[in-house]
Amino acid sequence: MNTSVHQMDKKKVAELRRETVAKPVIYVGWGTCGLGAGAAYTMSAIEDFLKEKGIDAEVVKVGCIGMCSVEPIVDVQFPGKTRLSLKGVVQKKTSEIMEAVFDGNLPAEEFVFGQFEAEGDQQPWADVPFLKDLPFFKPQTRFVLANCGVIDPTSIDEYMARGGYEALKKALDIPREDLCESVEKSGLRGRGGGGFPAGTKWKLSLKNAADQKYLVCNADEGDPGAYMDRAVIEGDPHRLLEGMGIAAYGIGATKAYVYIRAEYPLAIERLVIAIDEAKKHGFLGENIMGSGFDLDIYVKMGAGAFVCGEETALMHSIEGKRGEPRPRPPFPAQKGVFDKPTIINNVETLANLPDIVRNGDEWFASVGTSSSKGTKVFALSGKIKNTGLVEVAMGTTIREIIEDIGDGILGGKAFKAVQMGGPSGGCIDSDHMGIEIDYESLKTVGAMMGSGGMVVMDEDNCMVDVAKFFMDFIQRESCGKCVPCRIGTKRMLEILENICSGKYKPEEMDEVLSRLTDLAQTTGDSSLCGLGQTAPNPVLSTMRWFRHEYEAHIRDSKCPALVCNPLITFGIDADACRGCSLCAKKCPAGAITGEKKKPHEVNQALCIRCGSCFSTCRFGAITRT
Repeated sequence: MNTSVHQMDKKKVAELRRETVAKPVIYVGWGTCGLGAGAAYTMSAIEDFLKEKGIDAEVVKVGCIGMCSVEPIVDVQFPGKTRLSLKGVVQKKTSEIMEAVFDGNLPAEEFVFGQFEAEGDQQPWADVPFLKDLPFFKPQTRFVLANCGVIDPTSIDEYMARGGYEALKKALDIPREDLCESVEKSGLRGRGGGGFPAGTKWKLSLKNAADQKYLVCNADEGDPGAYMDRAVIEGDPHRLLEGMGIAAYGIGATKAYVYIRAEYPLAIERLVIAIDEAKKHGFLGENIMGSGFDLDIYVKMGAGAFVCGEETALMHSIEGKRGEPRPRPPFPAQKGVFDKPTIINNVETLANLPDIVRNGDEWFASVGTSSSKGTKVFALSGKIKNTGLVEVAMGTTIREIIEDIGDGILGGKAFKAVQMGGPSGGCIDSDHMGIEIDYESLKTVGAMMGSGGMVVMDEDNCMVDVAKFFMDFIQRESCGKCVPCRIGTKRMLEILENICSGKYKPEEMDEVLSRLTDLAQTTGDSSLCGLGQTAPNPVLSTMRWFRHEYEAHIRDSKCPALVCNPLITFGIDADACRGCSLCAKKCPAGAITGEKKKPHEVNQALCIRCGSCFSTCRFGAITRT
């Protein structure tokens, strides 16, 4: 069944776009972040409220709108009114909030998030800001995330009512060479790491004649703190499928895979539903929209190996082999899945294609910087007030994202660094917050765009400990195929652990740091794949901008951030100590003594600096220096 939005009458489109509703509609943020905040319990409370009051209302599950820090998010829309968005709707507050809204009133200010823009004859809520004007959303340019948190991700009709699959229809009338050329002119670069021009990659595959070609969507995001791909698939899966249809047609592929980690069950569920619906409507399968073009999309679940984010390891996994990288050339565009020409793009890259085809390559190229076009989605996490997904135009500064969109650091602490690009990326210090985000600029400060993770750190973070954390992750996730990555990451981790444990003498400082630097450079220069080549970045970037912290750990036997317990001296403030003896009971070394209800003392000769006293004391009497 070939269906087009042009076949829907205006009334039907308005209904599907929720411009008009016949009865109250309640939208529940049903992404992984919302569920983690208790959305399932909220949903149950909403259903109980509606049943108790005898209210006939439609309840719709939507994806994440982006501001994960205020979940669970619930929207309510009444006939003739704009869609009201509410935040922090936890189970125990649900009845109180719904009672107020269904009485025509606003709930307490702490629960009012904002409202959607008025469409048609809708009347806005008085004294409620529009979401687009909130500090979190106003600086954003939302292309990829436009539908997330807005539409029902399981409804292909709602996607079509917003122009869905019209770009695919348009693309199928364009010669493949012209489509590849247009994508190249748009300036779209791969959003998964290296930033290779997408159109150029497509051309390489298109010119390689073969009886079978493949398209692979890399949805295997394994970076700590990254969840962009998951949220896009959970909130707008048809955008990805339409983008895959455009890309597959452009390179002449008739089979495609979405390689997604099994830890994303909700994304997988919605993706499977979307594929089934797209087939029923004639947007996948044989003779798509009468064009003569065939495409089948398969979902391949990965087992969570970080190395399978590397494209050659990913292809091996699809083939049922061990997920290990291989040397290049030959490149996947020449010899990929099952030895056939293959193009691998990540979720965000493919999700940009419908807008590029619909609006033209010049439209996309008008956004961003001279070398980096369009927008970039980031997962903003760590010690920042507004955590969540943000999409900004290339060229936006790190400062704008952290201070304007993220609303600054939690607890009024000072910003110290932001880790960009995941474990393969690097840390950027406060002196470089004004740098514009694009592929080239980030490289100048030892970071990279990567998939889009942004982990924010404050003054309480130890940068040596941060480097150790990421190196531990990289070392454990190394596939072990090549010696430089397998051994180099292990030796770097050992040095970092020894630094944090205070095992080096002051006179060894220069030799230790020189050895660490040499190891990092050698590992990066000689590893087989991109993951091994970028593995030393956390060490190199923290050494570059925070060398003084490394030196303090070795030369002064101190951790300036008071994170590394072996380098901290624990004491007791006599004025604050209540003599409860709880710290003494918890001390595994018997280093704390004192009489009941009198100040206690720490025997430094016995103290093993485990920190159990600090975490146990309820009166803030334990000092750290």
